[in-house]
Amino acid sequence: MERGMLWFKCAAVHDPSRPVMKKPAIIGWVAKHRQVDLLIERSLSGEDLLRRMKGWFTADVYQVIDIIKQHGKLKLLDDRDLAVETKGVAEMESLSNKLAEVFGEEVWIEHMPKTRLE
Repeated sequence: MERGMLWFKCAAVHDPSRPVMKKPAIIGWVAKHRQVDLLIERSLSGEDLLRRMKGWFTADVYQVIDIIKQHGKLKLLDDRDLAVETKGVAEMESLSNKLAEVFGEEVWIEHMPKTRLE
């Protein structure tokens, strides 16, 4: 398994940017006849987080998701960092090449090499 950080060109300031979860989503209820003090706190999935970034990057995030699904999957690491996960190095390189072909310098993957603990 290989992982990489997904980077985008920011539409507002044109700097390299990547989406991260700052806080989990909090879902609650409002009842018509009583107060409901129940809240559910959870992180979004990798795809959900990226979909919510529509318009913030120069690339179409829906098209990015479709390309990633052909080679691997999106995953939130530690409920914070959006990463791309593939089965191996060949798939990661193929995905990286496809993103470069479609988006040029607007989207890229920063490979996260495995390190050994000694």
